[in-house]
Amino acid sequence: MIEMDLQQARYEASLAERRYAACDPENRLIAAQLERSWEATLRRVETCEAQLSEVQRVEPVDAVPDFTGLAQDLEASWNAPGVDMRCRQQLLRALIKDIVADVDDDARDVILTIHWHGGQHSQVRVRKPKSGEHGQRTPEEALAIMRSMATRWSDAEIAATLNRMGMQTGQGKTWTARRVQSLRTVHKISGYRSSDKNGEWLTMSDAAAKLGVSHVKIRRFIRDGLLPAEQVMRGAPYQIRASDLEDERIKADLARNTPRRIHDDNQESLFSAI
Repeated sequence: MIEMDLQQARYEASLAERRYAACDPENRLIAAQLERSWEATLRRVETCEAQLSEVQRVEPVDAVPDFTGLAQDLEASWNAPGVDMRCRQQLLRALIKDIVADVDDDARDVILTIHWHGGQHSQVRVRKPKSGEHGQRTPEEALAIMRSMATRWSDAEIAATLNRMGMQTGQGKTWTARRVQSLRTVHKISGYRSSDKNGEWLTMSDAAAKLGVSHVKIRRFIRDGLLPAEQVMRGAPYQIRASDLEDERIKADLARNTPRRIHDDNQESLFSAI
């Protein structure tokens, strides 16, 4: 808008100048009037130019982005805030000319040769999946916990432990007893041997029931070092050997804290007949 005003002011100033130049100098009255009109148009031109300069100073034209340093720090560009997967795909298309794949059967690797725009190339080795293998594999840490707990805990207790530790299946799902059982079968992991069958390992509930005490009491025994207990890893349930419940220190503690009832033959019963 200001540019149009300036253009119009310059046109009017040029027109006023030509009129003044064409005026007869002898006609001083007309010449003076045309001169004043010309000066007014010149002041209008100066005002428009000043306004345009002010606008250009306050609202500078955005500088053209400089991409010359992009290749020097590709990692920063790749991980920059606001860069989504679509942007990364476009970035790769701009950088990569083509990719040639080859197979190393001896090493069971897929060799990817990347040809970059500019003439450079690089190689990346990727492990070749085994027959029937897919990308949705169960984490090795979850399998290790399962192997350690399988013979001592039920599938339901293993599933609860894995869920409590924030682990998921290869498909990103939570664990259930059925999923644990299915995975044990695939990996040939032995199943749960109940403590009722061999009496070797007990849960905290089993130990509390055998001693006739609460879970709190069992935890105190473990904390004080009276009752050995094992954990597959931090967060997993305690596993207690049944034989450790026969420790003399535990028996002595239970004896000290077991209330005794003293019967006095001379004391009359509260509900004795009158």
